[in-house]
Parts: sequence; C-alpha cells; structure tokens
Amino acid sequence: MQSPCINICQIDRENGLCTGCHRTLDEIAGWAGFSEHKRLEIMADLDRRRDAGIRAGARR
Repeated sequence: MQSPCINICQIDRENGLCTGCHRTLDEIAGWAGFSEHKRLEIMADLDRRRDAGIRAGARR
C-alpha cells in the first residue's frame, strides 16, 4: 500500500497537518482502512496542502 509518510511525524498546531506527510490525524489513523480511491484522493491533494503550508509559514 502506498503511503506519503516520510517518518517525520509532527502535527502543526496551526493547520492540523503532519509536517512530514501533510495528512490530518484522522487521515493518518484511518489510512489502512481507506479504499484505494480515498487514499489516491488524499495523495492528489498533498501538493496543494504542502504549498499552502509553505506560504503560511513564510508570512510568520
């Protein structure tokens, strides 16, 4: 099963996303139980989440 995890597991308190894989805690916890379609949907959104986090971090 494909996973975006890169073993940098820390939740950003401001946006609720893991700083490594950019998933929510619910997505991380449910990953193995999600359908392949649901996992692919989440993975397709990770670049947008990562880019949004970088922009938000640059404003601080």
